Amino acid sequence: MAIPAETFFLSGDRETTLQQQIQQIVSEAILSGRCLAGEKMPSTRQLADHLGVARITVTNAYTELVASEYLTSRGRSGFFVAEAAPQRPVLPVSDRPGGPQVDWGRKISQKFSDTLPIVRPANWRDYKYPFIYGQSDAGLFDHRNWRACALKAVGRKDFDTLATDHYERDDPMLLEFILRQILPRRGITARPEEILITMGAQHALWMTAQLLLTQRRKAVLENPCYPGLRHILRQSRCNLEVVDVDQDGLPPDRIPEGADVVFTTPSHHCPSNATMPLARRRALLERSEREGFVIVEDDYEFEMSFLKSPSPALKSLDRAGSVVYMGSFSKSIFPGLRLGFIVAPEPFITEARALRSMVLRHPPSHMQRTTAYFLSLGHFDAQITRMARSYRKRRAIMEQSLRTHGLTPAAPETFGGSSFWMKAPALVDTTRLAMELRQHSVLIEPGEAFFADGEDSKRYYRLAYSSIPSARIDEGVAHIAQAIDQNFQAALQESG
Repeated sequence: MAIPAETFFLSGDRETTLQQQIQQIVSEAILSGRCLAGEKMPSTRQLADHLGVARITVTNAYTELVASEYLTSRGRSGFFVAEAAPQRPVLPVSDRPGGPQVDWGRKISQKFSDTLPIVRPANWRDYKYPFIYGQSDAGLFDHRNWRACALKAVGRKDFDTLATDHYERDDPMLLEFILRQILPRRGITARPEEILITMGAQHALWMTAQLLLTQRRKAVLENPCYPGLRHILRQSRCNLEVVDVDQDGLPPDRIPEGADVVFTTPSHHCPSNATMPLARRRALLERSEREGFVIVEDDYEFEMSFLKSPSPALKSLDRAGSVVYMGSFSKSIFPGLRLGFIVAPEPFITEARALRSMVLRHPPSHMQRTTAYFLSLGHFDAQITRMARSYRKRRAIMEQSLRTHGLTPAAPETFGGSSFWMKAPALVDTTRLAMELRQHSVLIEPGEAFFADGEDSKRYYRLAYSSIPSARIDEGVAHIAQAIDQNFQAALQESG
């Protein structure tokens, strides 16, 4: 007896192809026991008509399921559930009576969830005006060549690299390209022993805090700053002090005495995008040499310096070996890649490598090799050029729209980046503003999460242009300006 086509329904998942969805629903039906070994599947025509898809899509899905041993093909008889199809193990249900439940609130020794998140809904693509930072524009990404590189990485030639557990070692091809191509663009020279691949900047910052900070040491970070860094440092239980930035980033003369580690984002301060001038960089390094503190340089988004030529990295000016440098491919390739790197003196990298191996050994080999091919075959540089051209155009439109609708950036002109740091009028709470704007399909990022404290932080917000089409920018900014004015007027009435 054939399994009815009505047994299957598509999930409507936008993240996967129709063929993948069909493979998923069929394999799930077999694994769950709804479709049993030896039963005949609906014909490709029947299932295609029922699901409203092309027959070739069902045929391709069935063929893949045959290759995965879920189905078997019997000549002209059609497709059947394979006798040896994978099955989920069925464990006996315990008949032990229920007892007192563990109080996990008391068992957990340290909480990591008590943080103020940046408000970004998971379905941000469904919004018409998504002014949110750090998400990629699918229209700018080189899908064809990335897929070609991924296929090359999983080919027979690279199988040993893909399948081997490399323990603490990284992909030599990826290391070679970073050392010879990426770092020289920042004026940095390094040896293979001075670089470590990470699972993005967040991973790099966590390892750095683990290695350099204790409860007796003092860390200094910028205010405002990347919220994830502040959370990492608070959990390290070090002595934490913040320094307010100005239009040129972190002022070296405001760094408190007795600092052990100073965290900074000199190329594009997070979140204002301010670029630290060369003279200030030299002053920061000179003070580091005199007082012996380590500088952690997060050089995110340096490729997006499309308005002016990028300044040399702090690491390139480092004579004493006091700078731990971090880079990431999350903004330049795509955020979900989660690959970055640390460049630091060999003793630091040795310990960071050992720490990493305790947690995850090394980032997945196939992702490292795919990225290595994407970089080495020239696709990365082509994508950076394409992104810079698009961002320059969007930024010009944003600047004009902000002027037209009376919104003023809180930071002066920068070297580029992909966002504007904004300040609303007094009495306007941008967290509340952001929630109201969602009703008009507009997404902005409230600024409160970036600050250590202070009521004034509620006035700030970030508008990114990496995820919104150029044609929608002006209308989106108009919605924001109108909402800010309404909130300001309402706050004035409430106050008095």
